[in-house]
Amino acid sequence: MEENFSQAIEKTKSILHADEFIKYFTFENILKIAISIVSIIIFYIVYRLIKKFIRIKAAAKLEKNTAVLVNKAISYIFYVLIGMYILGLFGINLKAIWGAAGVAGLAIGFAAQTSVSNFISGLFVLGEKSMKIGDTISVSGTNGTVESVGLLSVKIKTLDNQLVRIPNSSIINSVLTNYSSYKTTRQTFEIHISYEADLQKAMQKIKEIALSCPVVLKSPEAQVFYDGLGGSAKLKLIVWIKNEDLIQAKNCILTGIVKNFRQENIKIM
Repeated sequence: MEENFSQAIEKTKSILHADEFIKYFTFENILKIAISIVSIIIFYIVYRLIKKFIRIKAAAKLEKNTAVLVNKAISYIFYVLIGMYILGLFGINLKAIWGAAGVAGLAIGFAAQTSVSNFISGLFVLGEKSMKIGDTISVSGTNGTVESVGLLSVKIKTLDNQLVRIPNSSIINSVLTNYSSYKTTRQTFEIHISYEADLQKAMQKIKEIALSCPVVLKSPEAQVFYDGLGGSAKLKLIVWIKNEDLIQAKNCILTGIVKNFRQENIKIM
């Protein structure tokens, strides 16, 4: 019975490699583990201080999306350096690891050409600074507000509250319209009226309505002009407004034109 119990214990030790495990805990190895733990704690404290310092400086000098990417890059570098330090501390050959990583990276690169293309395009997108978080943009018919700008894609929130992810390669290869690059924008209104109406009077009334609208800028001044003939006389009104006043300007001008033309018996076609 005792012999069977002893055999069972020996077999268990063999399966769990208990002897090798016990031999590993020498004074030298325990010291290495202790040094590693202390070093990681120190490195982490230094890393947090550096990250906080850079985050404050980046927030003051860089755009929000660029600052986020800088923070991520610092985190990745920290984790890689910590991993290399621990491996080197235990005598693991880093050259062999780098060699294997190079071969694996080459294979992954061939298998992920689209991701690589998006990554490189992302560098161009960030370098051009053609958009930032909060901007309203249009890309390939998709309109929305920029939620994030990453190295692989740009995420925008559409007007109907849908999240759309656009690969950076599509951003580079498409026409991008940024409606927020400038604080003001030009808005054009097209009005068709009957030839029986007093066209000169209609133009004068349209301009008065535009100038009375509080969100329409005084400079550049609103302009009204003929823009073609056909089934009706086509008039155009051009005004300048702040980007955030678009809806209010449309409501003010269009309702004003309808109300005034009814009073003046000017028929809108």
